Amino acid sequence: MFNFSLELLETAQKAEEICAEKFAEIREISRLNGEKVLRAFIENKVSTPHFNPTDGYGYNDIGREKADSVFASVFGTKSAIVRHNFISGTHAISTALFAVLRPGDMMLSLTGSPYDTLKGVIHADSGGSLKEFGIQYKEIPFGSDLYKFSDMIKTCKVAYIQRSRGYTLRKSLSVSDIGELVKTVRKINSEAIIIIDNCYGEFCETTEPSHVGADLIIGSLIKNPGGGIARTGGYIAGRKDLVDLCAQRLSAVGIGTEAGCTLGMTREILLGLFLAPEITANALMTSVFASALFELLGYETFPRYNEKRVDLPLAIKLGSREKLIAFCKAVQFASPVDSFAALEPSPMPGYDNDVIMAAGAFTMGSSIELSADAPLREPYAVWLQGGLTYPTGRIGVLNAAAAIM
Repeated sequence: MFNFSLELLETAQKAEEICAEKFAEIREISRLNGEKVLRAFIENKVSTPHFNPTDGYGYNDIGREKADSVFASVFGTKSAIVRHNFISGTHAISTALFAVLRPGDMMLSLTGSPYDTLKGVIHADSGGSLKEFGIQYKEIPFGSDLYKFSDMIKTCKVAYIQRSRGYTLRKSLSVSDIGELVKTVRKINSEAIIIIDNCYGEFCETTEPSHVGADLIIGSLIKNPGGGIARTGGYIAGRKDLVDLCAQRLSAVGIGTEAGCTLGMTREILLGLFLAPEITANALMTSVFASALFELLGYETFPRYNEKRVDLPLAIKLGSREKLIAFCKAVQFASPVDSFAALEPSPMPGYDNDVIMAAGAFTMGSSIELSADAPLREPYAVWLQGGLTYPTGRIGVLNAAAAIM
């Protein structure tokens, strides 16, 4: 169907050969994470009645409570709230920030400027941003020596860390990297609340930021932890007192986790979590293969194929608007859903530039399914992530390569 050239297929074979060691490493991480998730299900005694739907207020929804407990066990935290009501990772992060910050407090980003969609939450002059509520915001350039910014850290209420690179070419942070940041913050300001944007990083390693001292970790269910099954939702896991505040911000003060119907979505949330280690491994293998292939074709990739993988996104510097658009159109064509869609760059809420996004997915906007997107700006890099199965992810990557050769 795709009629790839012999030259491209030979390059792909070479790419897979040099990825063999990295593939084996990913499979081992998946095995260990799979055991961890299975243990959480067994220890929490998940049963078929937990899949029963509730409506209305959702009082005494045992499935909702069980999902919270399982997520907390997987992430090694005292508490968690996982809900289909979170419409995105940005929504979950915003909920946590408004839950723990008060007028006069200061939020400090330790990893430079945050992801595009969070900037409105922080800076917007209307709509009810943190700025409008009198909450200060400061940031430290990515990779800086935190001790040089001790005065800022001493006065912050929230120390914020973005694990993934977002639309930048900076490196993503490993759990070990985050652990070092946490240690430094604790030495300077033991009272700071350390919040991690964990999007794209879950199950890429055998531990999570919550295992190295983070107070809250936050993510989206249409990325790694939803396993390609959850149709929407997000989670917040961490300290019980802070998770309780987040729950009251999501629902209402005095209600918290005591209400909220699940509408029959608990089964897919838990099934997605159960599959997440394996699905994440497929996506990582797709990313590693893409990195190796495009390096062999002469493109710069971030990270390189043989570097440690700590999250899903792969940035490929294509160098031109035309190649960027062609790449995304080719990924869309190789997608199981809406393969016929004609992509065009367009404005999107929360972004300063036009964005082109290939996402022929079973769940709209799902980043655990193969997708490619980018803002139309220099250096015309594309961000590739996802892949429910490695064989189909591989085809999408090859089709993108063929489109720009």
